[in-house]
Amino acid sequence: MRIAVNTRLLLHDRLDGIGWFTAETARRMVLAHPEHEFFFFFDRKPHPEFLFADNVTPVVLCPQARHPVLWYLYFEWSTQMALKRYKIDLYLSPDGMMPLNPKVPTLNVIHDLNFEHASGNLKASHQRYMSHYFPLFARNATRLATVSSYSKKDIAETYGIPAEKIDVVYDGAHSNYRPHSDNEKEAIRQRFTDGHPFVIFISTILKRKNLANLLLAFDKVKEDKGNEDLKLVVVGSRVWWQDELESAWNGMKHQSDVIFPGRVEPNDLSALLSAAEMLVYPSYFEGFGIPILEAMYAETAVIASRTTSMPEVGGDAVLYIDPSDIDDIAHAISRLRDKTLRQEFIEKGRLQRQKFSWEITANLLWDSMMKTIKS
Repeated sequence: MRIAVNTRLLLHDRLDGIGWFTAETARRMVLAHPEHEFFFFFDRKPHPEFLFADNVTPVVLCPQARHPVLWYLYFEWSTQMALKRYKIDLYLSPDGMMPLNPKVPTLNVIHDLNFEHASGNLKASHQRYMSHYFPLFARNATRLATVSSYSKKDIAETYGIPAEKIDVVYDGAHSNYRPHSDNEKEAIRQRFTDGHPFVIFISTILKRKNLANLLLAFDKVKEDKGNEDLKLVVVGSRVWWQDELESAWNGMKHQSDVIFPGRVEPNDLSALLSAAEMLVYPSYFEGFGIPILEAMYAETAVIASRTTSMPEVGGDAVLYIDPSDIDDIAHAISRLRDKTLRQEFIEKGRLQRQKFSWEITANLLWDSMMKTIKS
């Protein structure tokens, strides 16, 4: 079988959430199925690390697809022609975008519909494109896959897609995420917080990630006795920094205790997460919430929102909060400063994390691909 995969988000040293999903699942499927030919569709010269085996043929399509107009040209013209040229039997798109009429069996992975439920999280041009085309992508795909039962229900209800057409393929966690030794933890604390204890927030900074309320909650926590030396480490690129977030930051009393290292190299991020007292993830909307799972693998306690998919991922291993309630977030942080309580959640996380791995994801995705061929 000749399988084409949309791999345009496989960018060396710049993988985001969907990029990691693509890399981790594609690598496992290629190695597990040497009897099939895989054609990876890139929009620029690929890095050799993404050519996982001899049964992978890299195909560079034009233009580089990083803008709605270029997305349209890339999928409607270049991808469409490549599917015909290489006589593809099955097309897999892990990022939700695809030709409107691919003329081959197509499995489209839509991770979530956050853009359908709140404005202000995307550039206006991107919002218009996704709101217009994603319903068409969903309806024109042979089958769909998504990363949680919550997202499956959301896609079915929002786009009127039969639930039996949608498969759940949960995310996994990178193998880098693991518990570190006490010496490693101390070394990373010295590098990033001058040796002080810290809580961590990990995400590209977008409006829906709710960093504003975390900053306000952290300010409250700092006023309590015993928290004078506590730091907040915010890991992620500043894509959005305005309105309530800018206001929250400008009004903080304890700005000097918030550290912004930006985007962090994976090995350092693993050590940072392991050394943190807790991950605080007060997002309003997640299709899955990979940092929650990564924290469980790093054996770090987690605070997360009791909204969307997060309780599905966290199970009973997470201390849940109302993301709109600053006092609730602050109270949860103060509670988890108790080492005994943190250890209870870490123990529960060891059990919960066993439900999710990239091996499980790749196998589920392959099963969905086989259903697509038979549809």
